[in-house]
This record gives sequence, C-alpha cells and structure tokens, in this order.
Amino acid sequence: MSNNYMKFKNDAGVAEIGIGVREFKCAGETPPQDHPHVYINMGNDESVLCPYCATKYVFLSYLGRDETRPPSNFLEEEVGQGH
Repeated sequence: MSNNYMKFKNDAGVAEIGIGVREFKCAGETPPQDHPHVYINMGNDESVLCPYCATKYVFLSYLGRDETRPPSNFLEEEVGQGH
C-alpha cells in the first residue's frame, strides 16, 4: 500500500472542504498546530468526517488531487517528511 496520500488541512476552520480524492490524510491544521495525520477512506460515500477535527470532506470529481474548495486547504510538505 502506498503511503503517498494527499494531505489536507483546515486552518480557517471551515465546516466543509471539497476535495478531488477519496483516500487522503487530514492534518487538522498546518504544523505545529496539527493533529495526528489520520488516513481517511471515503469508499463509495460522497463525504466523510475527520474523527479528530470533525472537518467534513466532500468528494468533488471535477477537482484535481491537490485542489480544494474553498482553496488553500492542501497541505504541502517537504518530500521525505514523515507523519
């Protein structure tokens, strides 16, 4: 299993974030205010709640892997940085 899942954050504290993938990791906020980077799999569902921060992630098929609605919720990390 690959460990290269897209990571998303919710620095603005919005209730819902649209994303273009069904498997990902939620970090809560940008480090160091992050929570454990939890793996989430929506399966066939259209949305899912993060068990740590309760952010609702909604699958939007028209978005790219690193795009979000609202924008700026993709967490960019240095290559090789573990979590």
